[in-house]
Amino acid sequence: MNERVQAHRIVVVGGGAGGLELVTRLGDKLGKRGRAHVTLVDRSPTHIWKPLLHEVAAGSMDPNTHQLEYAAQASWHHFEFQQGEMTGVDRERKTVAVGACFDADGVELLPARELPYDTLVLAIGSVTHFFGVPGAAEHAIALDTTAQAERFRRRLVSACVRAQNGLGRSHEDGRPRVDIAIIGGGATGVELSAELRNTAQVLNAYGLHRLDPRRDVHISVIEAGPRLLPALSERVSSETAKLLRKLDVNVLVGERVTEVTGEAVLTASGKRVEADLTVWAAGITAPPVLRTLGLPVSKQGAILVDASLRSEGDPDIFAFGDCASAPWPEKQTTVPPRAQAAHQQASFLLRALQDRLAGRPLPAFHFKDLGSLVSLGHFDAVGSLMGGLIGGSMFIEGMLARLMYASLYRMHVSALHGPLRMMVDTVAHWLRSKTSPRVKLH
Repeated sequence: MNERVQAHRIVVVGGGAGGLELVTRLGDKLGKRGRAHVTLVDRSPTHIWKPLLHEVAAGSMDPNTHQLEYAAQASWHHFEFQQGEMTGVDRERKTVAVGACFDADGVELLPARELPYDTLVLAIGSVTHFFGVPGAAEHAIALDTTAQAERFRRRLVSACVRAQNGLGRSHEDGRPRVDIAIIGGGATGVELSAELRNTAQVLNAYGLHRLDPRRDVHISVIEAGPRLLPALSERVSSETAKLLRKLDVNVLVGERVTEVTGEAVLTASGKRVEADLTVWAAGITAPPVLRTLGLPVSKQGAILVDASLRSEGDPDIFAFGDCASAPWPEKQTTVPPRAQAAHQQASFLLRALQDRLAGRPLPAFHFKDLGSLVSLGHFDAVGSLMGGLIGGSMFIEGMLARLMYASLYRMHVSALHGPLRMMVDTVAHWLRSKTSPRVKLH
């Protein structure tokens, strides 16, 4: 026990894709051998891969079958899990302040506490940025957490049931209708729109509503910029827009949202987009707590880090993923907030922290853009591949793109559990899909 107390204390805050991959591998490499005491801090007791949340919102994925219990992962991979939200850091005393935890009835489960560290790694991701738009926070649903995605799904099913029973909106001819507005034409907004079209068809097939899935369920994607998927190539953007229009998704570009009400979305050009349900997927920003740490931050509030992902203001604090502003010298910009970046940075930090413990100089992180893929659910997928393997950039779509998109999640599962368990997990989910409805019906 005394040997463990004296081990180097590594505290990782944030159990997202990158944070959980990092503590899992640190636990296996260092925690198992007593070379370090590794601790994960997260406000939730479970993990789900964030790029899957649009599928949870559409009901095409049951989160209970894809969630991972942090406590179980900690037991399997030799690290400690502490549930709670980081509320501050005392850099002089080298402690992390963790807030109290409460159950659904408001009863305290865990008190507020402090965790000592020798090395602190921040991986707390990002939060939704409403840009000060009136009514957005009150009337639009963000998709940051499983709870938010589940809330949207329940409201979607309710809206369809209400509409078919004459309790909702109707067309001029009296036919019932449901209007869904998605603000933001990035990957989340685009993927959600396609998943929702599929959900509308499946709910109709199972008899939960008698609405025409295309005529009566209206889906609009509203983007302030001149095109969808502004972070990706123009070809991927244009092909995606064509595919969405084939699915009868109303694509509005160059429309800046000025107000969100309980019944509609208003834009600067004067448009009024009717909405029973509104999703906000228009942007992200760094969590506000990062500005309280006394560390240099970017304009968006992300921690400024050097080439080794170490904070510019404290050599004992590292940051990566969406909450870090990491240099990308090859492009003279910063590393983009993507899942592939967090995965690469987690792998890098596994090596860098071992070098730190051994007293060796820290290496430099180099981001490799492997391209981007956008899933349109059961209908299609598009994207681009990049890198030395193909010697440039290549546009892909159809079955190949769908298979590669699915493989991204399987790579994440493999990083957490190993290839064998990943294959077993894949087969188990395939078998379950053959005996369950294609979407959650309640």
